[in-house]
Amino acid sequence: MDSDGSKRATFETTDRTTVRRLPKRAAYDRQTVYSILDEALICHVGFVVEGKPVVIPTIHARLNDLLYVHGSQASRMLRALREGADVCVTVTLFDGLVIARSAFHHSMNYRSVVVYGVATEVSDRGEKLTALETIVEHVVPGRSADARGPSEAELRGTIVLSLPLEEVSAKIRTGGPIDDEADYSLPIWAGELPFSLRPAVPIADSRLSPEIALPDYVARYRR
Repeated sequence: MDSDGSKRATFETTDRTTVRRLPKRAAYDRQTVYSILDEALICHVGFVVEGKPVVIPTIHARLNDLLYVHGSQASRMLRALREGADVCVTVTLFDGLVIARSAFHHSMNYRSVVVYGVATEVSDRGEKLTALETIVEHVVPGRSADARGPSEAELRGTIVLSLPLEEVSAKIRTGGPIDDEADYSLPIWAGELPFSLRPAVPIADSRLSPEIALPDYVARYRR
């Protein structure tokens, strides 16, 4: 925060978030971080439990400067995190293969975010409902208006954790290969092979009534 209470345009760097390997690819501005978190469908949550490292993939969603994750009361990950374990959350968007003239300089284009912190269990009922709706909307925008909301039993059986976006950094690679100067004269194709996440044709549930039309937000789904 600035002295007037407004949010800074960039996250303050810490020893953990400072990118040292290829620092020119680092980004600390909020909009870049937000855009990567909001586009990604899956994050990986890393933590230590009983002295052993664990990394679990899960769904996340961002609301302002909070990152939400959720799951069953039986989840070992969520039980460990709500007890105050340090957490590292990573998100990666794969944008393409970088095919160089030398095997050494082959790479990938990507956008990634790393978040460090301590998660807190969401106990307020209103915030919990908002967080769960945010997660649904993150995955399928527009779905919350149609889907049945959680029952009281489902609410009790679900843990929701919030992680403040405070210790955060992004790292991005774009563009083509960077070969050794001597290799540019080699008669070898080099360039980029872009990738993107695109939905296929929706498949209706086998027990869906034929009278129920495909929602527009599914038919036009884009990431």
